[in-house]
This record gives sequence, structure tokens and C-alpha cells, in this order.
Amino acid sequence: MSALRDIYLTSIRVSWLSQLQYRVGLAIWIVGLAIEPVVYLVVWTTVADAQGGSVGGFTRGAFAAYYIVWIVVRVMNIALTPWAFEERVQRGALSPMLLRPIHPFHVDLADFIAMKLVSLLILVPVIGVLVVLFDPSFQGGALDVALFAVATWTGFLMRFILVWALGLVTFWIVRIGAIFDLYFAVELLLSGRIVPIDLLPPWARTAAALLPFRWSFGFPIELALGRLDGVDAAIGFGMQAFWAAVGTGALVLLWRRGVRRYSAVGA
Repeated sequence: MSALRDIYLTSIRVSWLSQLQYRVGLAIWIVGLAIEPVVYLVVWTTVADAQGGSVGGFTRGAFAAYYIVWIVVRVMNIALTPWAFEERVQRGALSPMLLRPIHPFHVDLADFIAMKLVSLLILVPVIGVLVVLFDPSFQGGALDVALFAVATWTGFLMRFILVWALGLVTFWIVRIGAIFDLYFAVELLLSGRIVPIDLLPPWARTAAALLPFRWSFGFPIELALGRLDGVDAAIGFGMQAFWAAVGTGALVLLWRRGVRRYSAVGA
């Protein structure tokens, strides 16, 4: 464990320095991400005004707070996409990674942790501008903010494990873009990304509670806004742990079986 810790610290430090070299490009990318929630925000605030000031308990200020926090969670949730595994298998990029004395999962995770740390520095002024422009109404207290900070990292880890495991399917089926598209379409609808979970129909709320998507996205946002009590928070962290365990089991099984049959397809 101490050796693995040292590997992570070293990898994060190297990735941090690498990410800083491209901080301008990263900043432009993050600003681009902010466009999506601003569109959602404008739409829902317009609907709220048309409905007398609120929709499903969300006022104009609450919508503003939701989608501003949305940006932070969205950036924190970004993981290695399964399409990267297609590229690795098709072009043999995985081959040199298998020669290293460390599992590729740890290398990828360290890289993305470093990216999050640099991204958080860039997010601060972006969030500041949006707060001034949209006047959000934050109802969460100090404890809610602290739980939100934890939930964003644990949600990222859970999602990273699941998506990494999903990418391992490329050991058997090289071109499975349609499967990935379906997975992310369901995530888009049931995570709280487009619509807050409370505004979904009952059947969709039930599905969101059972599937992992909400727990990496909507759950941290709801914590930050103070919309969850202690029991709800405990359930959310429990679901994160449950799906992280499921993803870990799938990852280990798929990796052990898949790497035995791996052969690069070629360009």
C-alpha cells in the first residue's frame, strides 16, 4: 500500500505539471462546459417565471444555484471515456502500458485526479462570474458544503471505476460505440444533469434511485443546496460505496479475462 501511495503521489505530481502546461486550453474547455448549464438555467428560470415563480420547489435563485454547482460536479465527474479503450485496443496503445509494473487503472486515475486539481483552480473565477450574473440562492450550510466536497470526489471515483470497467468490454467487441452511447444517454437523463431529480416523473425518480448515475451527479448537487437531511446523505454515500464495489468487481473480472485474450487490432 505504501508503494502504491508513492506511485499515486508521483504520478499526480507529474500529471499536475503536465496539465499546467496546457492551462489555457483547459480554461477554454471549462468555459465551454459552462455554456450547457447556462442554457438549462435560462430555460428553467423562464419556466419558473411562467409558473408563478417556482417549479417543483425550485425558484429562479434555486435553479441558478443548482446549475452553477452543476458546473463544478460536471468537471469533477469527467472520467476516461470508454472510447479511449477502443483507441488503445485498435492501435495497440495498451501494449506498452501492460509492460509497466503498475495497473493501467492507477495511471489513468492519477492523471485524472491531477486534472481535477488544476481544473478547480480555473473554476473559481468562472463560478464567481456566474454568481454575479445569476444571483443564485444557496440554502446549504457549512456541513452541507463539506459533505458536497466529499461527495464530489467519492462520486468521481465511483463513476471512474464504472466507466473504466465499461471500457474493458472492448477486449471482446472492438467497436461498441452504440453501447457506450446508450449508457451515456441513460446517464444524461437519470443523473440530474438536464433536469433536477425532483422534477422527473415518479418512475424516473425510482430508476434514478436504483442506478448509479444520480449518485455521482445529482446527489452532490442536492447536498450543496441543502436539500438532503442526514438520512438522505447517508443513503447517498452508501449507494456510492455500493456501486463502487460493483464496478470494482466487474473491473477485476473483466480485466483478468480480457487481458488474456488481448491483441492489438492495428490502425
